[in-house]
Amino acid sequence: MPFVLKKYKAVAGKKIQLFLLNEVGLSMSVSQKLLSRGRVFDEDGKRFQNGQTLKDGYVSVAVFEGQTRGLKPIFNTSDFAIFDKPSGVMVHPTSKDTTYSLLDEIRYHFGETANLAHRIDQETSGLVLVTKNKVADIFLKTMFEDKKYKKSYKAYVKGHIKESLKIGSGIKKDGGKIGVKMKVALDGKESLTFINPINYDEKNDITLVEAIPHTGRQHQLRVHLNSIGHPIVGDPIYAVNEEIADKYLCKNLSKDERMKHIGYHRLMLHANYLEFKYNDKIYKVYSKQEFTL
Repeated sequence: MPFVLKKYKAVAGKKIQLFLLNEVGLSMSVSQKLLSRGRVFDEDGKRFQNGQTLKDGYVSVAVFEGQTRGLKPIFNTSDFAIFDKPSGVMVHPTSKDTTYSLLDEIRYHFGETANLAHRIDQETSGLVLVTKNKVADIFLKTMFEDKKYKKSYKAYVKGHIKESLKIGSGIKKDGGKIGVKMKVALDGKESLTFINPINYDEKNDITLVEAIPHTGRQHQLRVHLNSIGHPIVGDPIYAVNEEIADKYLCKNLSKDERMKHIGYHRLMLHANYLEFKYNDKIYKVYSKQEFTL
């Protein structure tokens, strides 16, 4: 488990945030974050509030300690790094019971101040940008929010795409049984995707494409490609009915059932290229992973 409970002897009369800063050795920002998220407790298990004065006893702090499984960044600078994430690894823990995520590797390699600049889905493989300090974190997260970057994916899709396509359908929540599912709609948020065919596999009726999102809507590539009749191969939400999608999201879909209903062990979507500008220098990074069916 990445969350570890550490115990410290309290200093009576000291404010909790100063105790975390001076006695535990945490930064002010990390101390405030732990307090706001309810991860600092007294010996009775009650959460400390910011500004609370300590009494005798002990202070317990639930800290995230990253564990490594050997994944290393493919690009590294003093302010940021880039990981080439495998499919199947979530980027961030969804609960304290999450045994492993990309954040484990990030914190293991770069410490408590390192964070994700953006996210990709668990089954999507490829490039993920990571910040190492507060200044880089603010700049690069803002860059993603303002869409001041270039990003392209590779995807295997069902059917034959013969020429380049521009998909400009709006996207909004589907509103059905699957809460995370999106759909194209006239009243949806403005969305734009460009698709360029790379290679067609006639035997399996599958096309390898380059997909370039010019907006960053949830599941944008999956929704847009599905809307034109070319769902991404192995998609466990958009290429199947809601019953199978629900079983997948609830982790009740066995490997055999997945292969029967979906046909592939993973979503065949890969974040292949990332280009951005930082401190007046342009960075262009390609994934080093092999991406094949």
